[in-house]
Amino acid sequence: MNDVILFQVLPVVLGVGIPFVGTLLGAACVFLARRPLRLNVRRGMMAFSAGVMVAAAVWSLLIPSVEASQHLEKWTFVPPFVGFWLGVLLLFSIDGMVPHLHLGEGFSEGPRATLSRSTKIALAVTIHNIPEGMAIGVMFAGWLAGSSFATISLSAAIAVSIGIAIQNFPEGAIVSLLMRAEGASRKKGFLLGLVSAVAEALAAVVTLFISQLMLPALPWLLALAAGAMIYVVVEDLLPDANAGTHFDGATLLFAIGFSMTMALDILL
Repeated sequence: MNDVILFQVLPVVLGVGIPFVGTLLGAACVFLARRPLRLNVRRGMMAFSAGVMVAAAVWSLLIPSVEASQHLEKWTFVPPFVGFWLGVLLLFSIDGMVPHLHLGEGFSEGPRATLSRSTKIALAVTIHNIPEGMAIGVMFAGWLAGSSFATISLSAAIAVSIGIAIQNFPEGAIVSLLMRAEGASRKKGFLLGLVSAVAEALAAVVTLFISQLMLPALPWLLALAAGAMIYVVVEDLLPDANAGTHFDGATLLFAIGFSMTMALDILL
């Protein structure tokens, strides 16, 4: 019995921990960098992250959602379609209800609030990382459920964690280095990266528990996580990647991130 529990717990801890470490390693760049992050480097990192998230949303979340809904026959499209829109509307609602400030912007979004600039930035980072944590949580919930509700293997769940960890590295670096460029200390920049890592891990754990309690809804939850990820890509990552003058590198790095994550998912 203990061996069975250990077999289940260790992969989940690993799956949550890998992206956490990826973010922390990226945030630690603030202690090594001697100059501000160049605009095109930042744009390229954002584009790469967007490619990873789109590929994860399609290959790791939407396709399994469709496969898990095959028993509905002609209504197979309903859970992926409705779940996707629920994810989009969830992030849209959070975006409108939480006061936050994106790095590099001079105005806040959401309702007015007398919060410090750093607090608003931390809230923006938290919102950004919720969908990634949701994706990890629902994938591992699908693996733990076995073939009864979805056909998600442990290797597929780990592939999502690795893909998100890879994009978390540049993401963590961007957050910490931009905070440093705005006048924050290196320690404060790193701590904001830590906040984003913790937010993602918490979202993963909460989603995992919710999914375990609602296993029949797993196809819907997979699509919900996908919709939330796509919302972040279109709302935050792509606008940042295409800010300023035309930059072909952003398109190429998006394609690299997408194809790499796709290949990783197929390989594992």
